[in-house]
Amino acid sequence: MARLLFRLGAFSARHRRLLLVVWLVVLVGLGAVAATSAQLTDEEGLPETESGRALDIVDERFTAPGADDTSELQLVLVADDITTGDAAAAVESLVAQARALPSVATVGDPLDPSAPAVSPDLTTAIVPIGFSGLSDAEAEEAQHAVEALAASARSAGLTAEVGGSVYVEPVELVGPTEAVGAAIAFLVLLLTYGSLVAAGANMLVALLGVLVGTLGVFAFSAAAPIGSITPILAIMLGLAVGIDYGLFVLARFRSELREGRAVDDAVSHAVGTAGTSVVFAGSTVVIALVGLSVVGIPTVTEMGLAAAFAVLVAVLVALTLLPGLMSWAGRRVLPRSERNAPLPGATTTSSPARRGLLERWGHGVVRRPLLALVPTVVLLVVLAVPVLSLQTALKTPGGSDPASTERAAYDLVAEAFGPGAQSPLVVLVEPDGADLATALPQVETMLAGLDGAASVADAQTAPDGSAAIVTVVPATGPLDPATEDLVAAIRATGVDGVQLSVTGTTAFGLDIDALLSTALVTYLLVIVGLSLVLLVLLFRSVLVPVVATAGFLLSFGAGLGVMVAVFQWGWLDALIQAPQGDPVPSLLPILVVGILFGLAMDYQVFLVSRMHEAHRKGMAPADAVVDGFRRSAGVVAAAATIMTAVFGGFALGLDPLVGSIALALTVGVLADAFLVRMIVVPAVLALLGESAWWLPRWLGRVLPDLDTEGRSLEEPGDASGTTGARRARPDSLSWQEVGG
Repeated sequence: MARLLFRLGAFSARHRRLLLVVWLVVLVGLGAVAATSAQLTDEEGLPETESGRALDIVDERFTAPGADDTSELQLVLVADDITTGDAAAAVESLVAQARALPSVATVGDPLDPSAPAVSPDLTTAIVPIGFSGLSDAEAEEAQHAVEALAASARSAGLTAEVGGSVYVEPVELVGPTEAVGAAIAFLVLLLTYGSLVAAGANMLVALLGVLVGTLGVFAFSAAAPIGSITPILAIMLGLAVGIDYGLFVLARFRSELREGRAVDDAVSHAVGTAGTSVVFAGSTVVIALVGLSVVGIPTVTEMGLAAAFAVLVAVLVALTLLPGLMSWAGRRVLPRSERNAPLPGATTTSSPARRGLLERWGHGVVRRPLLALVPTVVLLVVLAVPVLSLQTALKTPGGSDPASTERAAYDLVAEAFGPGAQSPLVVLVEPDGADLATALPQVETMLAGLDGAASVADAQTAPDGSAAIVTVVPATGPLDPATEDLVAAIRATGVDGVQLSVTGTTAFGLDIDALLSTALVTYLLVIVGLSLVLLVLLFRSVLVPVVATAGFLLSFGAGLGVMVAVFQWGWLDALIQAPQGDPVPSLLPILVVGILFGLAMDYQVFLVSRMHEAHRKGMAPADAVVDGFRRSAGVVAAAATIMTAVFGGFALGLDPLVGSIALALTVGVLADAFLVRMIVVPAVLALLGESAWWLPRWLGRVLPDLDTEGRSLEEPGDASGTTGARRARPDSLSWQEVGG
């Protein structure tokens, strides 16, 4: 691997103009396809469930032709007595105004005695307003028109809110907070390198990789429409890993220059050493994201594949385009004070304070491992405690924004008509040996007798007589556990001669939420197994992978716990723009597992491989931990800081799903880099001593040697074509080498 990447680095340095042209052509080509043919959809690809199958049958047999092209808003009106006096007159006027709106198909009169829509206490009326054949522009117009009706109702002395939505604001791919996060990441690079050229090259390559990856996702949507959130995940992850992978390669290039290598030789060795670790780390992230497909949920698979493509592009750009820029920049990637002359065999003395800090940190952890380990683990566990109250939902009833008119309308209707009035259960009744007409009264009686059923409507039979539906209104809301119990009771109670299936948006959401919860456990098992196999291959140890995987689980718990406290409990309301106080989106935990696992393995590779290398060279276990920590902890700290800046920018955005994912990743990255990899792992390795690197002999004979540390480049007749042994030098990146 190291020799192959060495040659790739040399090729990239010699043909930098060609590679730049190739990447620009790819960028323009994908951009042209994306601009002309990209297709986004708000429909979620979801797997087969009982409720989904039943819903398809209901749509097929009970929906009138052309009904799929209609959409509805509800004007919810409240007064002391909505049926008399000025309030009733205002309702009639609003109904007349609604019927005059463009594209209106139907408007219901809540005061019509033949079809009243007034609450039992006569305080609340619902005016359903149906639209047909709306374009995006017309949908926005219709939404604003009904909101204007609500405003005029308020002027008439009524309480008025608009329920439902026919128009969804387009998702903002990159906003001000994301731009601030990227700017902070660039500032970290500038402070780390002390060179505007180095920071600029790193950022330029990362941004180009993000553009190519994102446009590639959009271009793919020309063949198969993608969800509107999918590109955001690709942007967020592509930018973060793109900057970090560039940092690892460029920092090693600076180290090679300081050791006296010529520019092109330094480029080749940087790609052959740091590039090998980038390939392994990137492959781990890609495998984790592609592995999301094992859960069998199309939306999750789509997001995972898009993000994996963005990471793959980031790796390719770091290994091809960045070496060309390094060759062009030469010694200008070093601080001005170091550019004049090579310093053979030297590192640098420009950062003694930072070097001393890391040395003291590493020595302190190894000298008192229990004192460092116990409080850190306790802190991580405390951060994870909110996970115990985690509540997930496919969608939040009434919309994701608690401050919106849509949520206010939902709450008004729930208060006046009952918490389950807007989330009825639809029971599909299909004959299975019995006469449908004869069995329906038994079905209705059975449903009315179940605990938790507030009311049962008369059955409706399909026009062809092949099925019927019975609507059951729960006494509780869609997120109440009692509603889930009612769904389970209906499914468990049968009527001879007919088959019952429960569907409707509430049952469908409950089914998907349960499926995702089960899939999370399955995926965690897959991820843990993958982690153990990969790390055994890399470190040729049994216990180190176990420690690394346990550390990942601690990081995941901390990230998810803080996210629950902020987005579900409503903490930090003044800082977080996205809506809070709702259940966590069902997709979030499984997406965070996949992404955070890959990033955690990045830090494990870059930090512990240096300790492994030192131990292989004969150092005592404790000394190897300190030496590896000193050489690589600075790089991990810089990379984690950049990741935090990027993810933090997205966490402060307006979209609740993106914001909650980004916050979980922000906290997860901080916890993994600074607590798990820089405290827990060194402390446990110090306690384990020599046994940390134990591997059964039989296993050692069958495992391949991946050479992620680039040892083959230092052997006689190395990949550069020189003869004789190279001078011994560290293959790792020390903090001072990065910050110099």
